[in-house]
Amino acid sequence: MFTIASMTSPTLVIGEPRFADVELARIERGHGPRAAWEAGLSGVQSVDDACRLVASTRGHFAVAMPVGERGWLLAIDRLAVQTLCWRLDDGVLRVAQRADTLAAIGEGADTSSSGLRPQALQDYLVQHAIASPNTVFSGVQRLMPAHLVWFDGQQAHLRRYWEPAFVEIAKPSFDALKAEFLKHVQESVGRALDTSQPACFLSGGTDSSTVAGMIGRVAGRPASTWSIGFEAAGYDEMAYARIAAKAYGTDHHEYYVTPQDLLDGIPLYAASIDQPFGNSSALPAYWCARKAREGGVTRLLAGDGGDELFGGNARYAKQRVFQVFEKLPQPARSALEVVFAKRSPLAHVPLLKKGVSYVEQARVPMPARDNFYNLFLRLGGDEILEPTFRRDVDELTATRHRNAVWGETHASASELNKNLAYDWRFTLAESDLPKVRSACELAGVEVTYPFLDQALLDFSLTLPTRYKLKGMKLRWFFKEALRGFLPDEIITKSKHGFGLPFGVWCVQHPALGAFARQSVEALVARRVVRAAYVKHLFDHQLPAYPGFHGEMVWILMMLEQWLSRHAPHWQSGDPQPRPPVPPTPAQPIMEAPAR
Repeated sequence: MFTIASMTSPTLVIGEPRFADVELARIERGHGPRAAWEAGLSGVQSVDDACRLVASTRGHFAVAMPVGERGWLLAIDRLAVQTLCWRLDDGVLRVAQRADTLAAIGEGADTSSSGLRPQALQDYLVQHAIASPNTVFSGVQRLMPAHLVWFDGQQAHLRRYWEPAFVEIAKPSFDALKAEFLKHVQESVGRALDTSQPACFLSGGTDSSTVAGMIGRVAGRPASTWSIGFEAAGYDEMAYARIAAKAYGTDHHEYYVTPQDLLDGIPLYAASIDQPFGNSSALPAYWCARKAREGGVTRLLAGDGGDELFGGNARYAKQRVFQVFEKLPQPARSALEVVFAKRSPLAHVPLLKKGVSYVEQARVPMPARDNFYNLFLRLGGDEILEPTFRRDVDELTATRHRNAVWGETHASASELNKNLAYDWRFTLAESDLPKVRSACELAGVEVTYPFLDQALLDFSLTLPTRYKLKGMKLRWFFKEALRGFLPDEIITKSKHGFGLPFGVWCVQHPALGAFARQSVEALVARRVVRAAYVKHLFDHQLPAYPGFHGEMVWILMMLEQWLSRHAPHWQSGDPQPRPPVPPTPAQPIMEAPAR
């Protein structure tokens, strides 16, 4: 950790920005991103000027720099591939990449007790992450995607500098769009590569397989591909990774994650992240990146983003089914609601149960319908939480936040495009990207995302909705444009990814099950969750439905694992010293005193 306040020009410049201005682009090529940002900010006089500059900058970046005599600018890219946290203490602005870095400095900072926000922990339990602008630490904020902070020397002003505008092509030409799309994909993969060994994650899905194949075309030599498998029925898709590796002649590497890998990796990962995070795919991603690093790889290309830009998530098709109900005349909807009511005798008829479930979900508006099967929301805080903890939190905060984000998308956007924009905010910026970023950071590997290149993002905004979801066919245009390049087996496969059989392993492997239970029971001692719920969870629910209730075990376990390493005495009632916390990598801090 070091402070840049003593330097002549304190700055944080992260990532690989691409400047639209010709002169700034020339400066960046010759002198680097910092010099280009300094030149661009030299003409900035107001927050509106700053918004125009940042909005014209492509690439994935984070920047914190002085502006003029009194101002400071903090900004991150449109999808939050890079991240910045900030806090304001008595006119002093402090900025860092990590929330815990800022929580550990400054007057009154406390990362072990009162410095944690119970509301943030509640939000984590609902959405498995703490969505920006909040963090788990009081007074520390994280920049949201496509936002900047303008600090005038006394106050910090938060502004959104970009929002998606879906302007669909009225008379599309498939052939012309295909040619443009393939050009963008090839160029984005080329920009993502550096001079090191060309390498990528390979799950066997359409995104990672496309990246693997394009690397060979751009680099002039086959990619080094890295895949993760699981010896658990229904969770392993290594066969598809092998199909892609064979088709493109990649230098292919495989590793099968074991329960022991989880026992070894969970404490290490929990110590490395700056706040609680519950995406269970982070551990497979870590082991994949770690094996790649051991193989000499320093940068991995990831396939994240293709689903969210081009309509590939299964729930998009599912929501279209519910739109049929929404478009029915009110009398017809009312009649169906009566016939398929949850308490109707038909609810117990096996062949009609799906109708009851359909009506029940269709009556729930978006985006709440997207969380219909959220286990925490279905059970309720009174079932899970200790009354003393529940008294201090609002269980609907995360829901209200998601509703607000849903409402931000332009009213003229199609229902599908609203889903996509919503997923850019929550699925990508708050879950998938932090997952891959944190896993790769822990493994010591850089990561880039070709499908999140600005050119591809802009291209996706113009695609007709029917090109993304044609009837019930997910990613129709994407798959048809790549037909002949991707193996047919991969185009037609169902989506899977690096899913983790954690619940199954908890039941089958005593050591992992005992570790998980001990971790969750520690939250009872911290007066967060009810002892009766934990007992029922492990004794009955997990053995009966390991895939479903294993997710709850995971998010509770990871919360305790994070607390035990970052705030061991928080509500523990345990005065005994805990094992020392493993050190996190040093992170730069920028301090901007009032000027």
